[in-house]
Amino acid sequence: MNAQEQYRAFMTILRKEVRRYMRIWTQTLLPSAITMSLYFVIFGSLIGSRIGDMGGFSYMQFVVPGLIMMAIVTNSYANVVSSFFGSKFNHSVEELLVSPTPNYIILMGYVVGGVTRGLLVALVVTIVSFFFTGMQIHSVSIVIAIVLMTSTLFALAGFINAVYANSFDDISIVPTFVLTPLTYLGGVFYSMDLLPEFWANVSKLNPLVYVVNAFRYGVLGVSDVSVGFAFGMIAVFTVLAFVYCMHLLNTGKRLRQ
Repeated sequence: MNAQEQYRAFMTILRKEVRRYMRIWTQTLLPSAITMSLYFVIFGSLIGSRIGDMGGFSYMQFVVPGLIMMAIVTNSYANVVSSFFGSKFNHSVEELLVSPTPNYIILMGYVVGGVTRGLLVALVVTIVSFFFTGMQIHSVSIVIAIVLMTSTLFALAGFINAVYANSFDDISIVPTFVLTPLTYLGGVFYSMDLLPEFWANVSKLNPLVYVVNAFRYGVLGVSDVSVGFAFGMIAVFTVLAFVYCMHLLNTGKRLRQ
C-alpha cells in the first residue's frame, strides 16, 4: 500500500471507532461526567471542606487533576479493549489481518480511536470541574504531553487485554482487579507526603503515581515525584507496550483461529 492508501485505511478505522462510541455516547461519555460530578461533590465539597489544604491548594483543587487523569486512563483503555475484542469475537479482525493494510496502521487506528475518547472525556470532566472550583494551568505543554502519552499508553494496554481475552467477562478483569486499585492508590486523593516512608517508597512502584503527579504538576505546579523521571517512565512503558502489540499482530497470536 502506498502512503495515500495507508492514510485512507487509518482514517477508515479511526472513523469507525469514533462513530462507535459517539453513537452510544450515553454509555461512553455521559457516565464519566456523572461519576466525576459525584466525586467532586463527595470528596471535594463535603470531605474536602473538613480536610483543608493539601500541597498548598484546597483539597478540591488538589483532587481535580487526578480525577481528570483517572477518566482519561479508564476511557482510553475501555474503548480499545471493548472494540478490538468485539472485532475479534465476530471474526471481522481476520479480514483486516488478511488485507494489505500494514499491522501498524491497524494498531494506530484502534489506539488513536481510544485516545480521542480519552481526550473527549477529559474535556467533559474538565468542564464539569469548573462548576466546583477554579483551575489554572501551570504548564500547557506538560498537560498536553502527559495527556497524549497517558491515553496512548493505556489504549495500547487495552489492545493487549483484548488480544488475550477469551470472553467479554475477561475484558473486565484487568480494569476491576488491576487498573482500579492502581488508580486509587496512585495519589489521586492524597499526597504521598502523608504516607510513612516505607509506604511512600512502595507507592513509587505504581506506574499511575507518575501519571497522576506529572499531570498534577502541569495543572498546579506541584508533584510528589520528579516530573522528568515520570515522563521517562511513561515513555518507556509506552514503547514497550507498542512493541509488544506489534509482536502480537505480526505473529497473529490468539488472533488467527
